[in-house]
Amino acid sequence: MSDPDSRVIPQFVCNGDCLSGSSDESAYAEIIVIRHGETDWNASKRLQGQLDVELNDVGRKQAAAVAHRLSRERKISVVYSSDLKRALDTAETIASSFEGLQVIKDPDLRERHLGDLQGLVHHEASKISPKAYRAFLSYRTDQEIPGGGESLDHLYDRCTSALERIGSKHRGERVVVVTHGGVIRALFERASPSEQPKRVLNTSVNIFHLFDGDIWTLKSWGDVSHLSQNEYLNSGFGGDGTSG
Repeated sequence: MSDPDSRVIPQFVCNGDCLSGSSDESAYAEIIVIRHGETDWNASKRLQGQLDVELNDVGRKQAAAVAHRLSRERKISVVYSSDLKRALDTAETIASSFEGLQVIKDPDLRERHLGDLQGLVHHEASKISPKAYRAFLSYRTDQEIPGGGESLDHLYDRCTSALERIGSKHRGERVVVVTHGGVIRALFERASPSEQPKRVLNTSVNIFHLFDGDIWTLKSWGDVSHLSQNEYLNSGFGGDGTSG
């Protein structure tokens, strides 16, 4: 049996939710939502949350690969990013592939705050901080994590409101948003509430169309085809249920 944490060559993941776009591109904002590149903490399964961890060498190569891919596609108007380094460095690498493209930092695109679990290795978290870990695993979406951690409801409201603001401002445009695994899973829930997302891999491309009338559709999900010459963590740690 293969190691679930091994680095593998990517395959496109649609998850059954890839929708054809509207023929009238002025009717919606096309928002390309990208998870940041890999960090050493992703690789070691250490919970990041809102701690400011930098990309590792693999993550920087992933960022360059997704930037090269986007530079060969249709025009991008602007790049928005979480203000955490791992996302911001990925965003700035993307923006550097376009002449004069601006990166706008938005703290509402940050990862979920994981309270007392932040900085802990995942398999040790239940022993070191059992109360916080139980809250983390709770099925209650209003459950906050001890130590200042967010509930899933707060994360959902924060990041869906941020994407709605961006979509309203950029109807008829193509925009990049660089953010985090927990955020992207919440955005998936907003666009496709009857489905469960698969793992959100580092620098995966996930395309949302936001229309007037509070209508969201999911055009594509989990595309890492740009990583064909790069390794990535098959575990998707931080882009799965660990959300951080």
